[in-house]
Amino acid sequence: MTFLDQPGQIINWFVCSLCTPRVLRLWSGRRSRTRRNLLLGIACVIYLGFLVSQVGHILPQHRGGHQKVSSRSLQDAGQTPFMGIPLDGTLSPPDLEGPQMGGNGTSEPPNVVYITLRSKRSKPTNIRGSVKPKLRKKHAFPLPYGQRFPVGVTGQEEALSQKKGRTSYSMGLTRAAVVPETPRHQLKKHWDGEGKAVGRGHWRHVGVSGAVNVQPKARESNIRIYSERSPSWLSKDDILSMRLLADSQIGSIREAPSQHGVLLVFERNPSARGAACSQGYCGLIKRPLDMSEVFAFHLDRILGLNKTLPSVSRKSEFIQDGLPCPVILWDSSLAPTNNRTHSSVRLNWGAYQQLLKQKCWQNGKVPKAEWGCTEIHHHEWSKMALFDFLLQVYNRLDRNCCGFKPRKEDSCVQKGLKLKCEDQDSVDLTHIIQRRHDPRHLVFIDNKGFFDRSEDNLDFKILQGIKEFPESAISVLKSQRLREKLLQSLFLDKVYWESQGGRRGIEKLIDVVERRAKILLTYINAHGAKVLPMNE
Repeated sequence: MTFLDQPGQIINWFVCSLCTPRVLRLWSGRRSRTRRNLLLGIACVIYLGFLVSQVGHILPQHRGGHQKVSSRSLQDAGQTPFMGIPLDGTLSPPDLEGPQMGGNGTSEPPNVVYITLRSKRSKPTNIRGSVKPKLRKKHAFPLPYGQRFPVGVTGQEEALSQKKGRTSYSMGLTRAAVVPETPRHQLKKHWDGEGKAVGRGHWRHVGVSGAVNVQPKARESNIRIYSERSPSWLSKDDILSMRLLADSQIGSIREAPSQHGVLLVFERNPSARGAACSQGYCGLIKRPLDMSEVFAFHLDRILGLNKTLPSVSRKSEFIQDGLPCPVILWDSSLAPTNNRTHSSVRLNWGAYQQLLKQKCWQNGKVPKAEWGCTEIHHHEWSKMALFDFLLQVYNRLDRNCCGFKPRKEDSCVQKGLKLKCEDQDSVDLTHIIQRRHDPRHLVFIDNKGFFDRSEDNLDFKILQGIKEFPESAISVLKSQRLREKLLQSLFLDKVYWESQGGRRGIEKLIDVVERRAKILLTYINAHGAKVLPMNE
C-alpha cells in the first residue's frame, strides 16, 4: 500500500501544511480579498475530493462483510465459547461501524457465525420390568382338548385383544353360565382353626358353557409376563399351570381327598372327556395363613430342586373377606397316603437316620435287604433338608418341634406334641410323598414356611444326618443373585405381590431367607459337608 492509498494520512498532511508559518504569513498578509477567497475555495475543493475518495474505500469493505465464511472460520468459531448468547434463539446483528484490521494493516470482512441454541428434549427412562408394552396382535385358533396353549397366550388375553377391535377366537376357556342355586351345605365354605373346610353359607353352582365366543369383559391375566420369555427357572408347563390356577373360571367345588382344604374344579372344553382332576384341571385352595406356599414354589424352582407343585395366589368370592389364598395344582399321580401321617412311606426318625448312613441307591448301587432302604433315592433327603431349613418347615422332619422353641400358634403346641420329645426315634415323619410312576423321587407338599423365627431359634434338627448338599442350590446361594431372582419370579404373581405389600414387603421376606442361607453355608463349612451334583 502506497502513501496515496491512505486517505487519513493525506488529510493529516494537508491540515498540517496549512498550519505552517509560511502559509499563515500569506494568509495574514496584505492581499486582495479576491485572491484570499480563491485560496479558500481551492482548499475546500481539495478537502471535498479527499472525503469522496475516503468513502469509496470504506463501501467495498462493507460489501465484503456479507460474503460466505470459509469452513475453517466456522470450525474456529465453533471452538470458541459463546458467552452471553441468549437461549431464546434470538441474536442481534453485529456492529458494522468499525472495520476489522488484519495483521498487515488491511481491513478484512468480519467473521460472524449465527448460532441458535435449543434445549435437548429428555427421553423418559424405561425401567426394565416395570413398563408394560403395548398389546401385540395375536392370532389364535380353537385347539382340541388336552393340547397346551403357547406361552403368553390365554383366553383372557385374547378377549382383551378382541375388546380393542381385533379379531380373535376362543381358546376353550369360556366364562360359565350360572344355573339355579344349590343348597348351602353343598358349596359354601369357611375355614376353622385347623384349616379344615366346613360347610356354611351360600353358593351358586357354576356350570360349563358351550359358547365359543370369549366374553368381552374378560379380566387381564394375574400372571404378569411383560417380556418375550419367562424366567429360565420356570418351565412352559409351570407358566401354563400358573395361568390355569390364577385365571380359569371355577366350574365346581368339592372336598379334597385325604387333605385339609377345598378342591376347585376349573372349567374346560365341553367336549373333553374324563375326570377333570385327573387331567390337571383342579387346584387345592388353602387358608390365607398358608400364603408362604407361593413363596416356597418360586424358591424351589430358583434353587433347581423342582420338587413342589405350581402354586399361585388367588382371590375368590367364597373366601371370607375376599382375602387372597394359595391355590396349588392338584396332581393325581401322587401315591396314596396314610391318613395319620399323610405319607406314602411309613418312616420314623430312627429309621430315617439309618437310611442316611446307608446312602440308598446312590451311584446306582442297589441296597441290601438288611439295610432297610426304601425306594427313595439318597439325594432326595438332602434336597428336602436344605429346602426345609431355609423356610423352617418343621412338619416333615420335626413334627413334635423338638429342635426349636415353638410358639403357642404352632400346631405341635396346640396338639400337645411338644411334650413327646423324649423318644424321638419313634416319632413318625409326615408328608413324605412320592409319585406312583416315580417312587425314587419326592414331591414336597404342605410347604408352609415361617419367616418370623429368629436366627437363634432355628431348627437345626432338620439338618441332622445330612452329609451332602445339592450343588445347583448351593451355587445359587453363593452367587448373591437369590434376591434378584426371587423379585423377578414373585413379580409374576400379581395377587401375591400386592398381598405382601409390594416390593417392600417381598424384600423383607427375602432378607430372612438370605440370612438363613448364610447360616446354612457356615454350617456346611463347619461340618465338612460335601457339595455334589444331584441331577441323576
